[in-house]
Formats: sequence, structure tokens, C-alpha cells
Amino acid sequence: MSESQKIGFIGVGVMGRPMARRLIEAGHALVVFDRDEAALAELSALGARAAKSVREVADTARIIFTSLPTPAVFRQVATGDDGIVSGSAVKILVDLSTVGSRTEKEVAASLLAKGIETVDAPVSGGAAGAQKGTLAIMAAGKPAAVDEIRGLFEVLGKVFVVGDEAGQGQLLKLLNNMLSSTAFAITSEAFVAGVKGGLDPEVMMSVFNAGSGKNGATLDKFPKQVLTRTFDFGFPIGSVCKDIGLAVDECQALGVPMWVGNAARQVWNYAAMQDGTRRDMTELVEYVENWSSGKGPAV
Repeated sequence: MSESQKIGFIGVGVMGRPMARRLIEAGHALVVFDRDEAALAELSALGARAAKSVREVADTARIIFTSLPTPAVFRQVATGDDGIVSGSAVKILVDLSTVGSRTEKEVAASLLAKGIETVDAPVSGGAAGAQKGTLAIMAAGKPAAVDEIRGLFEVLGKVFVVGDEAGQGQLLKLLNNMLSSTAFAITSEAFVAGVKGGLDPEVMMSVFNAGSGKNGATLDKFPKQVLTRTFDFGFPIGSVCKDIGLAVDECQALGVPMWVGNAARQVWNYAAMQDGTRRDMTELVEYVENWSSGKGPAV
């Protein structure tokens, strides 16, 4: 594959690394960049070329994927000094991050001024979905750009085209994550209350999932990560706080009052303040258990 056909991938962490790996294993030539030297070494061993900078990726690849942790980091990588916007080869940026619609629109406008299209494509499904290629991809962008990327998306999961403007994918992803994190918070409270009242958690789970209380937490996270006490879903509480914060802010900007969303946001933020930022999101139930025991906020 020629240099012009190489695919760039910037940000190969918990989500980006397995996605990049799948693209390599599907036969695509990747040039990758991340501050984590171990992540670069792992992908280099699979055949990727490790770049020394964002600019090197943007000078090499026509299509660049980004999977980055925060709006500020995404903005810097995309439009900062020697960022993607300065690249001589890049024509399409595919952003897999969760950064919010306002940031995505701002960055897309700056890139378009330099002739670079943006496909806003946040993903859902966690690290396990990234590894298995079963992610839900919420893509928004110009139809021609989305069509050019479609075959690459199919390596990563199932693509849902949600609009033709950057930012629309971000809004849908934030709404999805807000539903997920709110469901997990209230499910944690329900399970802790049930156990304190003498109910068997396995029986509770079976009843919830046979009735109207079932949700993503009762169907997936509680049986796999909570009742087993492994707490290894692979998504930290700090990232939940970022996503639900962005979601609530965007919904309020649209005129929605967000009484429930704000309450869930407070629960997650309080857990993060108790030294929980890096803990797995499924460990929230341990905070609820502790708060319910009368021992105070610390876990």
C-alpha cells in the first residue's frame, strides 16, 4: 500500500488500540501516534508505522482516525500548532472520540477551511466491543465522506448514519451515555436496597430482566462485573463524569431542564471526588454500599 493509501490513527489507548489493531488485522496499513510508547510498540509489532508527531501522521495519511480522551486534547490535536489542520496529505478526519457537539462543530469548521472534511463518529460498546468489532458507530458527515469510510467502519462494528453535519453523532452518543450511566446509578441503588432488605441479588436480577425494570446495567454490567465482583468493564468513573457532564450541558443548552440527568451527574461526580476518578465505572456500586452502611464517603 502506498503512502497516500495509509490510514492514520491518533490516540491508541483503551478504545483506540483495539480499533487500530482490527484495522491492521483486516489488512490496512496504519501510521499511528500516541504519547504512550508501549501502545505504539504493540501496534508496530503488528505492522503499523509509529509516527513521531501528529503532523507526521497528517503529512502521510489521507484518512485519519482520532480516539482522544477530552475536548481540549481533541481540539489541540486537530487544530493546534502542527496539528491535523496543518497536514499536507489528510483530507478526511474521522473522530471516534466523545467530545460534545459544540467542540466537534468548532473543529470541523476550522478543518473545512483547509479543505479537510470531518466525519463525526463516536462509538458505543466499550473496550470489549472495540476488541470484538461489535461497536455501534454513530456517524455524521457529508454523504460522500461517510461513504468513503464505510468499509473501514464495518471492520469496527455497525455504522448508523445519524445526520450529515458534524456534531449530530456527538449529541446522540452523549444521550446514549447519559442513559447508560443513569441506569447504572439507579440500578446500583436498587440492588443495594434489595440486599439490605434481605433479597437475593441473583433472584433480583432475574426478576428485573423478566420485567419492566430491565436495562443495560441489569442485562450486562451487573451479571458480568458487579455480582462477580470483578469490576472490570473497562470504563473509568472519570470518563463517565466527563460524558454525563457534556450531555447535561448540551441538553440544557437545547432548553431541556434535565432534573434526572443532573441528579445522576451529581452521584457520579461525588463518587469521583471520593478518590474514584480512575476506578472502573462498575465500582460505583461499592460507593453506594458504603454510603448506605453509615461509614461515610470513603471506600
